[in-house]
Amino acid sequence: MKLNTYLNFNGRCQEAFEFYQKVLGGTIPMMMTHRDSPASASVGPEWQDKIMHTRLIVGDNVLMGSDSPPEYFSAPAGFSVCVVLDSVEDAQRVFNAFAEGGTVGMPFEETFWAAGFGMVTDKFGIPWMVNAGEKSM
Repeated sequence: MKLNTYLNFNGRCQEAFEFYQKVLGGTIPMMMTHRDSPASASVGPEWQDKIMHTRLIVGDNVLMGSDSPPEYFSAPAGFSVCVVLDSVEDAQRVFNAFAEGGTVGMPFEETFWAAGFGMVTDKFGIPWMVNAGEKSM
């Protein structure tokens, strides 16, 4: 079994996933617009070039997403995407990138469980928890 996070956006999915690829690395093997899908007739002309489905693959991890037409979109709530990196430097870099234009919920700092941890909601409204591995106790 695998569990994958699926993110919904209100028209900014392509921008978000290109940003996530830049920050996290990995590859985007496909990005299908509503226009290119068999279901293109189910959305209006203003949504034809929005993303119906995309995937970002980073190592063994998959992050998926799409643009949801306004009548189906709801703002993210009640979850965070958790990223665990080996080094404090990499984690700080990722945290800083997500914080740019976003909202910091908890500054990136040392905790009792990690050498570095922070919580941030990025400029696309997606909440993240960024960890720098386990702290040696």
